[in-house]
Amino acid sequence: MEIKTLSNETITFLGTGGARFMIISQLLASGGIWFSLNGTEILMDPGPGCIVQATKRKFNPEKLSAIIVSHRHLDHSADVNIMTEAMTRGGFNKHGRLFAPRDAIETEPVIFDYLKNSLESLEILEAGKTYTIDNVSLSTPVRHIHGVENYGVVFKTEKHTIAYITDTRYFEGLADHYHGDLLIMNMTFLEPRTVSVPPNVLIDHLSVPDVERLVNEIKPKAAILTHFGMKVWQAKPWLIAEQLTRKTGIRVIAARDGMKFDLSELDKPEEVH
Repeated sequence: MEIKTLSNETITFLGTGGARFMIISQLLASGGIWFSLNGTEILMDPGPGCIVQATKRKFNPEKLSAIIVSHRHLDHSADVNIMTEAMTRGGFNKHGRLFAPRDAIETEPVIFDYLKNSLESLEILEAGKTYTIDNVSLSTPVRHIHGVENYGVVFKTEKHTIAYITDTRYFEGLADHYHGDLLIMNMTFLEPRTVSVPPNVLIDHLSVPDVERLVNEIKPKAAILTHFGMKVWQAKPWLIAEQLTRKTGIRVIAARDGMKFDLSELDKPEEVH
């Protein structure tokens, strides 16, 4: 009997809910994404309940090398402080780095002052910059359109490139910045939505048509959808992913709370039906 083992590069979705009504209802969890990349542990966007979801999945925050906050909205940053406490062993172990946009540190801080001294470093994310965390390179190629300062991330290891498009409105050229083997996208809406005041202004989140366009433009080996709004959840995101797979010819997966994706899956022959 063949025994399947996980590789040393995995991505775990601690929560897949997005936007305010999904977060306050907790129909889906909102814990962020845990990257285990060749021995380097990185936590992305620790939203409400991250500490609960991380411990439930048997993760040890003391092993984290870094926490990354894409932007200062609650569904991406509410558990930054408790996860920093956990990463630094209650502040007794000066350890780990926090990456966040400038306005999340200076304008409306997401991190308490007393915790800053527990970190090895507090680093400002900026457009077009590249950073190194142990043996992982990450870049923040472009500022997103999302009300507050906000960046997606491209992770590079020896084997793989993982592009993560966090909250944003679709804009021309977005796809140019996020080429990789795996594409992760926050898909909050079924269709583009506008606000009434001022009229015809798009709300700054990706919708199903935006995601289809990005998959066709980027052509990753696989794409994973997460950060679902209420109507997306009601429409069953796994069915949406199946439809997108058929339309694009690229494997599209709807993440589930607690789902662990093994990056070795990217190295297998493509099987799109």
